[in-house]
Amino acid sequence: MYTFQSRIRYSEIDKDGNLTLESLLDYFQDSSIFHSEELGLGVDYLAEKNIAWVLSSWQIVVERYPHLCENVVIGTAPYEFKGFIGYRNFWMDTEAGERLAYANSVWSLMDLSKMAPAKPPVEMVEGYALSEKLEMDYAPRKIVVPSCGKSQDLIEVKAHHLDTNGHVNNGQYVRMAMEYVPDNFHIRQLRAEYKKPAVLNDKIFPVVSANEDGTIYTVSLNGENGDPYSIIELTSVS
Repeated sequence: MYTFQSRIRYSEIDKDGNLTLESLLDYFQDSSIFHSEELGLGVDYLAEKNIAWVLSSWQIVVERYPHLCENVVIGTAPYEFKGFIGYRNFWMDTEAGERLAYANSVWSLMDLSKMAPAKPPVEMVEGYALSEKLEMDYAPRKIVVPSCGKSQDLIEVKAHHLDTNGHVNNGQYVRMAMEYVPDNFHIRQLRAEYKKPAVLNDKIFPVVSANEDGTIYTVSLNGENGDPYSIIELTSVS
């Protein structure tokens, strides 16, 4: 388990002064990086081994978005390895212990030279001390895409979308998807399924659908052939 403390910054808030979902996701991603770096299993270690953890899915549930200048504690813990698959929880609490948000994630370890799954090295398995799973309602990893979606203008991948692997960062897909929900859409849960990485100059064709009562938006971020790079599902408070 790994935790760090922070304070909600002005650059991380929305028009109401609350932490944005994108910034919450960044906190969770950063915590996993910090954890790995502290264990000597971070970016440089992965580069030397020519391997990388590729995110397969997110499920983030928000109880309350913290306000500007609120002090928070962010935590993360891996809880299971299955072959080349790793499972990791995240959470954000107040200093008083109020649970603000929590998440589940599924990762695949990839051999970058072969672009094939890789078994975690012994030092990696031994380095990450596994914790108990968080108590939460775990959603399926796969997201069903409705057939009634409407196509939107294409998005061309730019350099600012990319991470250190040269792929579109996980959070960038979420930022793209959030452009298609109403301004008053208060997101309670995010689910994201990652299919294949988009790279510089790729063209992404968003297809957006909503359920009948407008509480669930599904955004399929597709390639030119119609296959999705990522599928994002955003659920509001009913």
